[in-house]
Amino acid sequence: MDPLHMALLLAAGLGAGFCNAIAGGGSLLSFPALLAFGLPPVTATVTNAVAVWPGYLGGAATLRKRTGPFRELLPRLVITGTVGAIGGALALLTAPPEVFAAIVPYLVLAATALFAAQPWLSRKLADRQSDSRITLFAGVFLGGMYGAYFNGGMGIVLLTALALGIDASAQLLNGLKSLLTVAVSTTAMIAVALFGPVDWIAVALLAPACLLGGVLGARFADRLRPGVFRAVVIVFGAGAGTAMLLTA
Repeated sequence: MDPLHMALLLAAGLGAGFCNAIAGGGSLLSFPALLAFGLPPVTATVTNAVAVWPGYLGGAATLRKRTGPFRELLPRLVITGTVGAIGGALALLTAPPEVFAAIVPYLVLAATALFAAQPWLSRKLADRQSDSRITLFAGVFLGGMYGAYFNGGMGIVLLTALALGIDASAQLLNGLKSLLTVAVSTTAMIAVALFGPVDWIAVALLAPACLLGGVLGARFADRLRPGVFRAVVIVFGAGAGTAMLLTA
């Protein structure tokens, strides 16, 4: 591995952990970096699932105090997200690699579009005065399945599902989202670590950077003005998805 690739993976890991702790979408940085490293799409996504896990853990540990109002609801949400994650991991590990390679550009572009629309969605959802349990649990289940199959944008999907089903502030929901991402990512990480083609050298570089980024991102989540960082992620994700689509 040359120094340029090492620097790219370290920067992508730091940015991914930081971004995931704030809103989500960090894998739109780390996943394309793994592809640039030369990994096939399935290998890149299972490696990414293992590598970004410490970042989710660091963010959740820092934001755990925000989950107090949801203590009664939290176990059921965790179980729902975990069941969805098991389904997504099974789909990833059993489907032909060609299928994943064919759809991954669209997943990257869709996650990027959702990431770009997240501020608008948050404003729209804040106007809703509803508490729909069916929508909530269905959204968390699908978010868990999506997150285990393709990690990119999982936090945004889960945050959107929570906002659709729970009438609470975005700050409180972000803490709840952080714990759900840990549950989903832990399930996916165990499955792919045992049965997937993980590149452990890339994990050794990405994981510590993701952990540091997750802790820093969670600490600054309330004060950060993420406009510039959001723009970088959107441009990076759109460019990576378009490039993969053109070369498919």
